[in-house]
Amino acid sequence: MRKRQKTLPGMTRRQLLSYSAASLALGAAETAKATALKGTPGWKPFSHNPIETYEHQGWLFLNEKEVAALEAIANRLIPADDLSVGGKDAGCVVFIDRQLHGFYGTFSRLYREGPFLPGAPEQGDQSPLVPQQRYRIGLADLEDYTHQEFQKPFHQLTAEQQDLVLHGLEKGDVKLAHIDGKLFMAQVLSNTMEGFFADPMYGGNRDMVSWKMIGFPGARYDYRDLVEKHNQDLHLAPVSIEGGEQWKTKG
Repeated sequence: MRKRQKTLPGMTRRQLLSYSAASLALGAAETAKATALKGTPGWKPFSHNPIETYEHQGWLFLNEKEVAALEAIANRLIPADDLSVGGKDAGCVVFIDRQLHGFYGTFSRLYREGPFLPGAPEQGDQSPLVPQQRYRIGLADLEDYTHQEFQKPFHQLTAEQQDLVLHGLEKGDVKLAHIDGKLFMAQVLSNTMEGFFADPMYGGNRDMVSWKMIGFPGARYDYRDLVEKHNQDLHLAPVSIEGGEQWKTKG
């Protein structure tokens, strides 16, 4: 004897089929109402969650000594060459400063109640220090280290000496007094890369230098006319999330 097919509790098979048919009909009706948008979008980026703006161009969190050291580090991590400007001129330190000033600097949107115990590499960052503390402590310790070893602040060292220190931090050979050198170096490296490649509205990637270098067309909202064009240079100028001139409506 054929076993009867089960349905949801309290629902007959006939009711289930009726509801399914109604759902399909409703879905088809919603699809029919869909509208293809082209040209100027009918919305404004960040209209409900605007990015923070700044009345002046001064530093928001970092002090002058910290800026000098970070700019020197950014230029060693991303040295200027035929392809792009260096990390300093790309605005990487401006990006880091704004991030530290905002909620990222205090990890205010993350769970921070510990316990903070040494973990396996796969468990990621286990430090109780938030980014603001990592930069403030790490940069001060770095200055103490280079004064002790070279009698100069980091930004006044030769490029070879700076590379020697940065490689030592990365490998764990250079020990800082109050923070793990590898943790500090990983933090600076990660944020410098983010500043180089992030949308320019966050302060880095000045003049979209990295996007132009790699041929990234930016945050365009409609690629449907281009999706079938593979392995071609589309000659598209990069566009920020904030939009381009062609997005601005008149009136």
